Amino acid sequence: MVDVSSKAETAREAVARGRVRMAASTLKLLRGGKTPKGNVLATAHLAAVMAAKRADEWIPLAHPLRVEAVDVSFRYAERPAAVHVECRVRTTGRTGVEMEALTAVCAAALTMVDMLKAVDRTLVIDEVALWEKRGGRSGAWVRATKGPTAGGRARSRNRARR
Repeated sequence: MVDVSSKAETAREAVARGRVRMAASTLKLLRGGKTPKGNVLATAHLAAVMAAKRADEWIPLAHPLRVEAVDVSFRYAERPAAVHVECRVRTTGRTGVEMEALTAVCAAALTMVDMLKAVDRTLVIDEVALWEKRGGRSGAWVRATKGPTAGGRARSRNRARR
């Protein structure tokens, strides 16, 4: 585990995104609220918040953090049929919340798969990535949106004093 005891506490924020691809008929069921296991997105939302708060239990050597805010959003996409997940995590601390945001996205996506697998065996979780981070010595970082993989490159915006 990295020693962060000498670092100053600063406001930290991270945004992660991912996607769950599915059959068009599954997306239609989801949008209509007619899935057999109940409200998929509400359950996935709770899973994301719970996972962000306990990321240190999932990831060896991750620091336990006081998570102060978790914002979760979902967006439907028709082509290909999918649900996009975005999790924004904030805290004030000595280390960033990137792992918390990524863990939240993964937990939301896994929950959707669990709740939809009875109606669709083709579900795929993909494009899970960190998209933004702010705070700390390295400042702000935002994933570039241009390039062959729509985000394959990153640019750094370092606003921290040296």
